[in-house]
Amino acid sequence: MKIAITQLNYHIANFEKNLNAMVKELRAAEKRGVDLILFSELAVCGYPPLDLLEQSDFIEACQASVKRFAALTRETGVIVGAPALNPNERGKKLYNAAYLLHQGEIKAIRYKTLLPTYDIFDEYRYFEPNTHFKTVSFKDKKIALTICEDLWDDQPVASVRERSLLYRISPMEQLQKQHPDLIVNISASPFAANRLEARDQVMQDHAKKQGIPLFYANQVGAHTELIFDGGSMVLDASGEKRDQFTPFTEETRDYRLEDLFQPGATGAATEKPVQYSEEYRIEMIYRALIFGIRDFFAKMNFKGATLGLSGGIDSAVTLVLASEALGCENIHVLLLPSKYSSAHSITDSVVLARNLNIKWSKVEIEPVVQSVNQQMAPLFKEYAPDITEENIQARARGLMLMALANKTGYILLNTSNKSEAAVGYATLYGDMNGGLSVLGDVYKSDVYRLARHINREREIIPESILRKPPSAELRPDQKDSDSLPDYEVLDTILYRYIEQKDPVAEIAASGFPEATVKKVISLVNRSEFKRFQAPPILRVSSKAFGIGRRMPLVAKY
Repeated sequence: MKIAITQLNYHIANFEKNLNAMVKELRAAEKRGVDLILFSELAVCGYPPLDLLEQSDFIEACQASVKRFAALTRETGVIVGAPALNPNERGKKLYNAAYLLHQGEIKAIRYKTLLPTYDIFDEYRYFEPNTHFKTVSFKDKKIALTICEDLWDDQPVASVRERSLLYRISPMEQLQKQHPDLIVNISASPFAANRLEARDQVMQDHAKKQGIPLFYANQVGAHTELIFDGGSMVLDASGEKRDQFTPFTEETRDYRLEDLFQPGATGAATEKPVQYSEEYRIEMIYRALIFGIRDFFAKMNFKGATLGLSGGIDSAVTLVLASEALGCENIHVLLLPSKYSSAHSITDSVVLARNLNIKWSKVEIEPVVQSVNQQMAPLFKEYAPDITEENIQARARGLMLMALANKTGYILLNTSNKSEAAVGYATLYGDMNGGLSVLGDVYKSDVYRLARHINREREIIPESILRKPPSAELRPDQKDSDSLPDYEVLDTILYRYIEQKDPVAEIAASGFPEATVKKVISLVNRSEFKRFQAPPILRVSSKAFGIGRRMPLVAKY
């Protein structure tokens, strides 16, 4: 049997585009003599459709698209994901389903069993879980047809310290009883730089345990916050990974099932075997962010971007990523110095813009700041100067950036990093402005690593930007370290608290002063209301701010 995996970029609710792309791949597969072609989870409608699943006309469009696809099939079978109606009176109205299409008909439908409700997932909100297990027969082969999370049954509950499995059932243990010949997993597994190795391990464990080949079909694409890297793969009956697709790339590859029961290589891998090193992690974050920007702009029909280029590391890295994603001709940046801005902040920004061939303009904010201060002086006469005056500067910059964005039709890219967002080191309606946050899931220490990665072959970001102490430059001789621990310390504490959910005492016991840990965590908790108003953040970790981290705004904790 010849099986093709297709790794495509789907567009949510763009039924015509999605179907046309899949039919094109089907016709090409037919010419190559492919027996079965695999598309990913909810490929018909795009993933995640969220509350569109509650719209009756959306579901009707999904069903119509599946039927049209089925009618176009011939001798090559198709496995594709789409919502399915629940015929029962009880339970949710929909299943997350995998369809087998062949010879003009829907031959079989199988439902997803494990519906994730952690992090960015909320599938039980929409779908009924499967409770009946049956393999799919196709051309004398029995297929254990699973959908994404169905193979992630052996993982711990994320919110407790002790080991405890998240699910009480293993779909593969049930399907194994019917002696399948192969496993197919159609997936919509989003990118997280710290989970790539775990994904490989999950697939390898299942193939090895069952002793049969496994075909994993993921998708690429970005849907606002969520970025899908693909990483589709094939594993042989011993659990060895024989081939893996190029990340962030649309492609199709063919495999002979029989070859995967024999030792040796198969497939046409375009990349070297992955080594999960620190260098690889940074490279993947770099590629994910560029891909996320590009796909966001393409799917929203946005053409150009602007941002404030401050002479700091965050805006510098954001500009490089944006220029790679959109092209230098589609970017116009503003240099917005205040009376506290250092001379090198301007010169460094100009050098960077010229290195990238980016259009730039310089606009002084001091006249606007003075005007606001003069207008507010009667109300402020009983108050001493404080952070208010600093925020006025940040908001003056935000005002000018949004004015340029409105006039040109460009989208303002937010440049705040995850460390700043975590502790509230940003100004609402000022430097928190933007239509998309590029670095909001990247800790400051990783921003520096990204900058060094960018400069690995030649100096694009001026070295002086990497060397200078971080500063908002909103008061004389200001440095981030005046208010915050050094970023290597801060980021470690934040990672332990946000990603690993470690308590204060445990973090402090690992070598950090308890007072420092308490201060950092207090800042995180007090800043929830700010993050609630932040732009969507490109997600590159397993715990980003936004839809994947839901905390009460008014809790006393």
